[in-house]
Amino acid sequence: MLAINGGSSSIKFAVYAMGDAAPLRLRGKVERIGLRDTTLTIVDAEHNQHDSRVIGDFDHPAAANFLIDWLDQKIGLASLAAVGHRIVNGGANYNAPQRITPTLLDTLRATIAYAPQHLPSALAVIDLFHERAPSLPQIACFDTAFHRTMPRVAKILPIPRRLQTQGVERYGFHGLSYAFLMQELARVAGAEAAQGRVILAHLGNGASLAAVRGGTSIDTSMGFTPASGVMMGARCGDLDPGLVGYLAHTEQMSADEFDHMVNHQSGLLGVSETSSDLRDLLACETDDVRAAEAVALFCYQIKKCIGAYAAALGGLDTLVFAGGIGEHAAVIRTRICDGLRFLGIEIDETRNATNASVISANTGHVTVRVMHTDEEAMIAKSVCYVLDHSPDKDGPRS
Repeated sequence: MLAINGGSSSIKFAVYAMGDAAPLRLRGKVERIGLRDTTLTIVDAEHNQHDSRVIGDFDHPAAANFLIDWLDQKIGLASLAAVGHRIVNGGANYNAPQRITPTLLDTLRATIAYAPQHLPSALAVIDLFHERAPSLPQIACFDTAFHRTMPRVAKILPIPRRLQTQGVERYGFHGLSYAFLMQELARVAGAEAAQGRVILAHLGNGASLAAVRGGTSIDTSMGFTPASGVMMGARCGDLDPGLVGYLAHTEQMSADEFDHMVNHQSGLLGVSETSSDLRDLLACETDDVRAAEAVALFCYQIKKCIGAYAAALGGLDTLVFAGGIGEHAAVIRTRICDGLRFLGIEIDETRNATNASVISANTGHVTVRVMHTDEEAMIAKSVCYVLDHSPDKDGPRS
């Protein structure tokens, strides 16, 4: 089976053998889509091979076509049992993975405005697979499903109630990542830890946090769109809504221009004016005050969010760092946790420097963990679940 994890500028993918263990066979990504050096990176798990090369100047449709052609040559589409797709926003109606049908596609197309940066490209990839392999089962795996358990007070927005009937509410994202992390937490720390008071911090180019109690989400930082919450690589996070009117008046900024600014020109990139990549900013922060301020603001906002979620949870037992930044940036973890001893968070700097699985000090009351997240593996599990519970279990098996 094939897992597709499409983003606005990349398409990650992974091929798994069918079965309970679902061993990984192949993993890769097409990234820097829309730039002159679109790149294909492949990790062949079966043969322990790694390859990365520039494949051209591709927009999203061209990159998707290239990937499908490459996969057909590499493994053969006919050998696939199914393909699972990460769908950023499933709206209020979908809280579990679903087999993709014409009705589901119509529903998703009607909600493109919920996630205009992600849904169109995901739907285009689904259409391409249908054109190339019409009988291949396709499964939608919703990034919002994990957060459907949030209490109503965490979902509603303080705007006119009539808009709630249109589906305008807080949905939350990174749900596939959070679902995987909670399963991993139960595996490595036990069921008691996974049922406790947990804050998950998925920190990468896109960043969010989730508060989990009893194994279910009770709040998360992203809301109606993935642009909200804490600041990110190029997304702003939460803003004063009065900016919309102010910029419309002072700069004649249109709604589309504002949307582009908050999704592509803000966050670390907007504050630093140089890069959306935290590694670049850390490298020059001692010489560039803009870079230093961008890094400081990123850490400060996440620290505040941890404090808020500890309050919502009524305390804290486990803090998990994940994502590219969360896994690998020890200095960022240190700065985020600095000053949070009153919550029971204490970092052992020796453990932290080596990206150990547990980085909290023995004297701390909160266990602080560093965990690898795997959205593609979660997609694969979801595909297996749908196929196993499908009334139509015919079709090819790899």
